[in-house]
Amino acid sequence: MGFEVDLPGNDIDDIEDLISAEDIKPRERYENKKTVTVRAKKRAQIKPTLCDGEAEATPQPEKTIYESVIPGTQKVYVKTWGCAHNNSDSEYMAGQLAAYGYNLSSKDEADLWLLNSCTVKNPSEDTFRNEIESGMRNGKHVVVAGCVPQGAPKSDYLRGLSIIGVQQIDRVVEVVEETLKGHSVRLLQNKKVQGRRVAGAPLSLPKVRKNPLIEIISINSGCLNQCTYCKTKHARGDLASYPPAEIVERARQSFDEGCCEIWLTSEDTGAYGRDIGSSLPELLWQLVEVIPEHCMLRVGMTNPPYILEHLEEVAKVLQHPRVYAFLHVPVQSGSDSVLGEMKREYCRKDFEHVVDFLRSRVPGLTIATDIICGFPTETEEDFEETMSLCKKYQFPSLFINQFFPRPGTPAAKMERIPANLVKKRTKRLTDLFYSYEPYAGREGQVYTVLVTEISHDKLHYVGHNKSYEQVLLPMRDNLLGTRVRVRITGTSKFSMMAEILDEESDWTRCDYSKPAQVATSSSQSSRGQHYIGIALIVAAVAYALQLLYRLLSQ
Repeated sequence: MGFEVDLPGNDIDDIEDLISAEDIKPRERYENKKTVTVRAKKRAQIKPTLCDGEAEATPQPEKTIYESVIPGTQKVYVKTWGCAHNNSDSEYMAGQLAAYGYNLSSKDEADLWLLNSCTVKNPSEDTFRNEIESGMRNGKHVVVAGCVPQGAPKSDYLRGLSIIGVQQIDRVVEVVEETLKGHSVRLLQNKKVQGRRVAGAPLSLPKVRKNPLIEIISINSGCLNQCTYCKTKHARGDLASYPPAEIVERARQSFDEGCCEIWLTSEDTGAYGRDIGSSLPELLWQLVEVIPEHCMLRVGMTNPPYILEHLEEVAKVLQHPRVYAFLHVPVQSGSDSVLGEMKREYCRKDFEHVVDFLRSRVPGLTIATDIICGFPTETEEDFEETMSLCKKYQFPSLFINQFFPRPGTPAAKMERIPANLVKKRTKRLTDLFYSYEPYAGREGQVYTVLVTEISHDKLHYVGHNKSYEQVLLPMRDNLLGTRVRVRITGTSKFSMMAEILDEESDWTRCDYSKPAQVATSSSQSSRGQHYIGIALIVAAVAYALQLLYRLLSQ
């Protein structure tokens, strides 16, 4: 039996009456959104008549256009190229999408591909471009992010695609939603708070970590350099640092979520804080205070110029039991002439001073570095200086790159060295690198390692000792996320193999109830004594003025 309820406003006769001629149209809804380009309606295409013997072209799958998007019904594939900073950005974007209800999936199952790019080398951008074309061919919606579209948004192959700028990753849900509806969204603006440019999206955003045991924290964005070969500067811009309190709080949050290792990352960690009146040592001392027992901190890449004045304090931090004795300091060339043409703002002696000083103060320190072979102005004598530098220090981790002219950089306009000569120099340096074994003779040594990763071949767990040296272990149950004592049984060029000495009952996990107790650093102590001295002087002056006033008033 049916009945009708008479309510105020219940005068709609049919569903069509819900829409009137005065209602806002879809296109009008987006007119005030300058970053959104509404999709154009497709006209019906007339199928061409085929001639005799002409094969019909294979139809390309069309992507589905969603008039409305219901969270939880679409799947997103996330792909990342490049540095730890990029990986952290992808984890943040994945976290927001998952929190909103989107399913993260494989590329074949996904409705939309989110591709986060790197602009450092030509090959990585070529792979990025190929992945875009693959997605379009397979009927996928494509959203691009990272340094490539941020630095060159007008590139032909990016035309019509939605773009998430490096400082707009907190708006990924909005971009994905509109893209699934067939619209194009471009968010490339810098983030500003009270008119001041900030480092980027808040660090407190949700994350889906590639490795649930490792938290990557970006401490600043951009840099202070103007390297002539670098395209990243075009995308990330000048230095902008996160406040120390925000970084420390993110570290606390990460440990609460079960992480046992933190990586600090940026384009140049050594320059951290110069724009906000802070410094890298100041941040590091605050961070070690909140690192739980059995957890570790890894300091990211720093260029030589901005670490020079902090060497004493950085050495003390790297000696801390919960900080890896590891630092990545790219030198790029051993020749002062080439370094000058690169505008690296330091000379070979500066780099050697950094390495020598830290090695003398930090037991077991691992220094990793980068070399660019074949920079346009590099002569044979220049390259020999690079060879002598690498031979002198025998870096256990050496990233060797051929020079690639990145569009829009000053170095791209320089006359290039013949490709065969660049390859020859690259091979010579690579041969030198493989001529020494950094871990030879370590058999029988005992280390305590934190186990956080699975090896590339999926056959071992990977732990790192205090020097952040890679130790391969058997894949025992419950081993990930623990600290264990191991004995080295074999070595290779890039790692050591070991057996586990402890019984499982003796494996230790992060104790989140015991943050580190840190002794006050010498600089903090001297700073405090300085302030006490000033206070005493002010008090003495005030007392003298008071006496003088009493005498004059008598």
